Amino acid sequence: MRVVFVSNSLDDTKKLALMISKNLFVGSVITLDGDLGAGKTTFTKFLAQGLGIKEEVLSPTFNILRCYFSGKMPLYHIDAYRLEDQINNDIGLEEVIEGDGVCVIEWSKFIVSLIYEPLNIQIIITSSNSRRFEISSEYSKYFDLLNDLKEMN
Repeated sequence: MRVVFVSNSLDDTKKLALMISKNLFVGSVITLDGDLGAGKTTFTKFLAQGLGIKEEVLSPTFNILRCYFSGKMPLYHIDAYRLEDQINNDIGLEEVIEGDGVCVIEWSKFIVSLIYEPLNIQIIITSSNSRRFEISSEYSKYFDLLNDLKEMN
C-alpha cells in the first residue's frame, strides 16, 4: 500500500508526522530516505513530539544512534550514512531496530539487511519549501496508518 503526501510548509510536515506518530506501536520501524537536506531529521523531530519526547532531537550523523526515552515509548533514531562502507555494520543496531520502541532509520539502504518489516518514507525535494512524502509498506501492521493518511490527503 502506498500514499503520497505533499508538504508545502513545516506546518504540513508537522501535521503528517503527528498523524503518523498517533498510529505507531512498539516495534514500529520507519525507514526515512531522501537527499541531503530533504528534511529527514526535521520530520523525526516532529514525530518525536507526537510521541511525547521531551528531549531535543538532534541528527545522529556522527553518533549513528540517538535514543530518547521521555515519551510514550522509546524512540531510536539511526543515521546509517556513515555505515555506507558496510564495514562497521556489526555494532548491535539489531537490538534497537527490533526493540521496545519506535525506530527511525535515515539512509536505510546502507543497513537494509538489518531492517525487518518497515514503513518506508521517501522524501523528495520539489522546491525550497515543498516536499513530496511517498509512504509505503507491504506489511498489514501499517495498513491502518496508511488508510488514515489517505483520509488526511
